[in-house]
Amino acid sequence: MEIDEAVTLTQERLAQEGATMADLLGHFRNRVAPVLVGDPQWQRILECAARLPITMGALPFGLELPLHEPAPEADFGASLASGTRTAAFFRERARTDEADATAVAITRLFGEMDAEVSPLRDIVGRKLMLEYDIGSARDRERTHPGMFLRPGERPIVGAGGQVDDVVTVVDALVSCVGWERNGAERENVERVYLAQPEDTRLDSFGVFPSRERSIRLAVMGFKAGEELRAWLQDAGWPGQLSAVDTVIARFKERAHIVRSGANVDVRQEGLGPTLGLTLIVKQRYTKDSRYWLDGLTDWDPFLEALGHEKGVVPEKLAALARWVSKPTPLFGKGGRYVLMRGIHHIKLVISGDRLREAKAYVFMVLSAAVSP
Repeated sequence: MEIDEAVTLTQERLAQEGATMADLLGHFRNRVAPVLVGDPQWQRILECAARLPITMGALPFGLELPLHEPAPEADFGASLASGTRTAAFFRERARTDEADATAVAITRLFGEMDAEVSPLRDIVGRKLMLEYDIGSARDRERTHPGMFLRPGERPIVGAGGQVDDVVTVVDALVSCVGWERNGAERENVERVYLAQPEDTRLDSFGVFPSRERSIRLAVMGFKAGEELRAWLQDAGWPGQLSAVDTVIARFKERAHIVRSGANVDVRQEGLGPTLGLTLIVKQRYTKDSRYWLDGLTDWDPFLEALGHEKGVVPEKLAALARWVSKPTPLFGKGGRYVLMRGIHHIKLVISGDRLREAKAYVFMVLSAAVSP
């Protein structure tokens, strides 16, 4: 069965299980260790998920876990695609409630993807990822999630002459959230792309409408620390390169790092000073049908290396090591499902002269069409 057919089938089955993602997540509380997400924090996630349709469980959803924070809090993320039951849900919400900024933004973006001729769809396909600030928001109100697109259909590679593709994706995100296009911001985005070496890819684009304006770019596939350092210099990153070198060197001593990647925030005035560093222990390819699946021990060496870092909570690392599991059969009103869980990536946040944060991005996804 094709992936799109499997997603459609799973969405139809999930619609028999309940109405919202909170209905679905309610079944998974015992699968999320309290040290990772405490009961009050879990309730806040459910309150957010109660505004989302249960059909989003047919595509990856999950948690952003701050491993450096003693508090058991998390942010919540979910995926959706145009042309699906989930897209229809947000389209109807945008029609009936113009004040729902998220539904309006999604509907605008999907309208561009669904056009008969869509340069955007040719690059990123039909998928969109949402990231809701919950634990990280603390007492601040951040109702509009971060929105992310990944060039899965036509990868944007370094030295590939794809500036037009970069601009197409950035303009789509900026427009859908109602921002005015900004020439200086766009030039800085182009500079980041043009600085990329060959054999790297611009892996994702993101905007955070509830935060200070910036374009979040993730570039993946750097082969060595020297290559990453040169790119950061050419892209105009204002942070301390020596801090990046030191962190990479420490992890290379403890684990086999295949490649590395970096997240930067592009603003009108240039790049922000904070760097998100991703050290890759397993090469992933977006179009690989097993993209989301890990071996049970793939992450063990990296987690062990992370355990040597000052400030990382050991109890959280131990719980995270147990997150990855074999595909698990589940049974509900709609029939049989398979639950898959894994670690998508771990981000090391460098600011000033040192590593200040470590965040794990873990996922779950249900399928009614996959056998364990």
